[in-house]
Amino acid sequence: MNTVKTYQKVNAEEENLSFGISRMEDIYVKREGKPDEPHRHNFYTVLVVKKGKGEHKIDFNTYDLANQQVFFVAPGQVHQVIETDKSYGFAMTFSNQFLIENAIPISFIESLNLFQNYGQSPPLTPDDKKFKSIFNYAENIFEFFNSDKNMKLLSIGSLLKLLLIECNNICSINPIESDADSSGDNLIRNFKTAVNKNYKKEHSTSFYANELFISSDHLNRTFKARTGKTAKEYIQSRIITEAKRLIYFTDLSNKEIGYELGFSEPANFSAFFKKHTDLSPSLFKKKEGIS
Repeated sequence: MNTVKTYQKVNAEEENLSFGISRMEDIYVKREGKPDEPHRHNFYTVLVVKKGKGEHKIDFNTYDLANQQVFFVAPGQVHQVIETDKSYGFAMTFSNQFLIENAIPISFIESLNLFQNYGQSPPLTPDDKKFKSIFNYAENIFEFFNSDKNMKLLSIGSLLKLLLIECNNICSINPIESDADSSGDNLIRNFKTAVNKNYKKEHSTSFYANELFISSDHLNRTFKARTGKTAKEYIQSRIITEAKRLIYFTDLSNKEIGYELGFSEPANFSAFFKKHTDLSPSLFKKKEGIS
């Protein structure tokens, strides 16, 4: 059985901290260039990579680690950074507690098109001007974090919010310029909450539309306008991600995993998994080196 490290605390040395930031080059030196084991956090992670070479694996998807990138890793996602040379940039971590203590609503984070818990989590690749702006925010956050200035955490919270807004404006298909009409955001948030609660039993868009008292068409239109994916694609991504985690980190058989995820027949689960990954569950195990 494979096991995965789960980091519960933002800072292992100072457990009361709810925010942390380090230079990526310092982390590289500390680890002597060795990759960390695949692991997950109970908090958010943002990597602002000025210069990098290697790979970043997030929930079994592999992305090139390169120059001028920003990665976002949500709580619960399994990830691993594999560097072939020293990276330069910043690694930031923060918890829900930090958001609450610094007047940043959880709903703000959930409304962003950045922390993709399920499916693909590719990095942002801003142009020179936009990356410089993002990197400057990260540098200012690092300076505040290592200072004794008054209200430094509140300052960090404000800078973090600006950094995330800048990033969201780059990747959002339909960026929101004001809070005047947040009905679409509320719908997306409520839909994601409902999926997370029911995805092991309910796989149809119509079920979630009924739960939200709207039509399936309205749910799909709104979700695609805000995220670029249909509601059905999001539900399927949630199921596939959980299937991969169960295959990798448990000793459950394919039949047991299928039942766990709401498939009445093992063959139906295997067909679903292969359709969305181009691999059977058994071949996925072999590819990931699972004995």
